[in-house]
Amino acid sequence: MTVRCRIAPSPTGPLHIGTARTALYNFLFARHEGGTFVLRLEDTDVARSTVAHERDILDGLHWLGLHWDEGPEVAGQPARGPYAPYRQMERLALYGAAAEGLLNRDLAYRCYCTREELDADRAAQEAARRPPRYVGRCAHLSPEQRRSFEAEGRQPLIRFRVPNGNVAFDDLVRGHVEIDTDTLGGDLAIVRSDGTPLYHFTVVVDDAEMAITHVIRGEDHLSNTPKHILLFRALDADVPAFAHLPLILNPDRTKMSKRKAETAVQDYRAQGFVPEAMVNFLALLGWASGTEEELFSMNELVERFELSRVHSAGAIFDRERLEWLNGQWLRRLAPDELAERLAPFLAAHLATRRSAGAHVVREAVAEEIAPIVPLVRERLPRLDAIGDLVDFLFVDPITIDPAQLVPRHWDVSAAIEGLAAARSLIDAQGRVSFEADELEVPLRALAARRGWKAGDLFMALRAAVTGRTVSPPLFDSMVALGPGRTLDRLDAAIAALRAEMPAA
Repeated sequence: MTVRCRIAPSPTGPLHIGTARTALYNFLFARHEGGTFVLRLEDTDVARSTVAHERDILDGLHWLGLHWDEGPEVAGQPARGPYAPYRQMERLALYGAAAEGLLNRDLAYRCYCTREELDADRAAQEAARRPPRYVGRCAHLSPEQRRSFEAEGRQPLIRFRVPNGNVAFDDLVRGHVEIDTDTLGGDLAIVRSDGTPLYHFTVVVDDAEMAITHVIRGEDHLSNTPKHILLFRALDADVPAFAHLPLILNPDRTKMSKRKAETAVQDYRAQGFVPEAMVNFLALLGWASGTEEELFSMNELVERFELSRVHSAGAIFDRERLEWLNGQWLRRLAPDELAERLAPFLAAHLATRRSAGAHVVREAVAEEIAPIVPLVRERLPRLDAIGDLVDFLFVDPITIDPAQLVPRHWDVSAAIEGLAAARSLIDAQGRVSFEADELEVPLRALAARRGWKAGDLFMALRAAVTGRTVSPPLFDSMVALGPGRTLDRLDAAIAALRAEMPAA
């Protein structure tokens, strides 16, 4: 049997973290088994589906590296694969024929119940503390009754007859599952009164038509599986194997939702998480590698992934772990590659600074960033952190807070004396050679001669030349600025401190 897996998102919102994890597991399983990974778009919710959401989903999956074998936009074509089209609204004739076949075999029927009747049934069931279910009012109408309803102008929907009994299946994650059909809510609506098919019907018709062998999806679909198995059987189709993945949970163990966490993949992409880290993180949200290792490339995941190692307990979305993984992957990137990825984030940061009135003296292109990558690589949790770390190299003048120029053990006059002495030494050194170690050694010697703690002097220097108390390595920062800009900033810092001195 050739494995065929699919991801079938609905373009009613941006690509969700949960959908991305499901897509990843389908992709990994298909690749591990030498099978086919299919993408189709479940766009029958016309009121909520948008082109923008579809674009977000497709772009997000591509960004993660989850390239599908069949579906929309394969190899530059609108759709490619033996079961095209792959958008449900382009497959309506197929669903219509399948529904007609069920009607002809009396496995489905037309239901003429009004909204008022259905609401009244539900209210009565709630009052009696019974679970809601369709009461079967239209299950056995005579031809005369149907003609009477149609004469009233009632537009029927189509319901699938849910048989009595148990539906059992062996879930590849959860083991044996058995569900009584009495808990499924009665006969199932499969086609709306306007003729558009409903989710439970389209997903089964498509999976059957596309020869899907394994349905790998979230735990929240577990209760739907008996309905789908019954529909597969009614359509005389092979029933695929099912694997239901654990829910992704917030740290408080509630289901991950927009109310408590960022759930869109694009949000994390915009913050500077890299796809290598996101894939690595999502893979570990429910799957165990069987080792102590935590860093896995896509190829390594494909090689190791097995559904038998997916656990059934909920997976906690740990933002700190994601940031740690992201930092690890940033440090794995070649310097030129990291510079390329950092460039748009620094450019966006500088554009914000420019709009706020700052004078940007250098553009944030990869060639400008490459020399400073070694200075910041170890300090980057995300790509978007680059702006706060290095914008002092690209903006003049910087904003100086006089309070940051005065170490805890100094007063203002001591800070002026320390910065002035350091400025003279840096000026002299800059006339000869300007390298990090050539600056550090004499500045440490200066602190020792004056009886200062080197840390106090270096703190004052850092604040003076970068405008902040945390920056890339101090002496490398000075070299990156160059002697002229370093001296200019020391002059500005000394002037700022003198302005703080009380008048004589």
